[in-house]
Amino acid sequence: MKSGNWIKRALLSLALVALVSQSVFAEKAIDFQFTEVNGKTLHLSDYRGKWVLVNFWAPWCPLCWAETTTLNTLHKHRDFVVIGVGLDYGPEESTVRATAKHHDLEVITVAGGARSDSNSVYRQVGPVDFFPTSYLYDPTGEIVMFIPGQVREDRLQAFMEGWKREHPRARK
Repeated sequence: MKSGNWIKRALLSLALVALVSQSVFAEKAIDFQFTEVNGKTLHLSDYRGKWVLVNFWAPWCPLCWAETTTLNTLHKHRDFVVIGVGLDYGPEESTVRATAKHHDLEVITVAGGARSDSNSVYRQVGPVDFFPTSYLYDPTGEIVMFIPGQVREDRLQAFMEGWKREHPRARK
């Protein structure tokens, strides 16, 4: 009988740990604070109810510029926002603005500093080990997708449609 109680307690403890772990992972992402190259302050909470794609790029990255058309197209959707964060651009913030303009990037643009900088904005989102790297936030403000490499609109759309089916009561 005692071994049966021990097993029940162990299973109950495991269930409790699983429940606590699940709630930890279900917490909202950090309400980041970025400053757009034009000086406007942005917060994740400003975009509640919309999908937010934070896309990290570098001025010297040719793969980053291959996805410009996709990012611009996504940013034009009513329920979608793209924030492009230029990293590793050197000491001049104006380089980010000029590079985005040169490549016809029509998304919200942020100068993110260097990855080696302890105050770099990417630290509010997640690791950026190579370029491009993107993070997708759902309309409730949770990070739901990490995208290493180029963003593919068809895969993103398929993911979002699946998410909407699984979360019919979520704000859209």
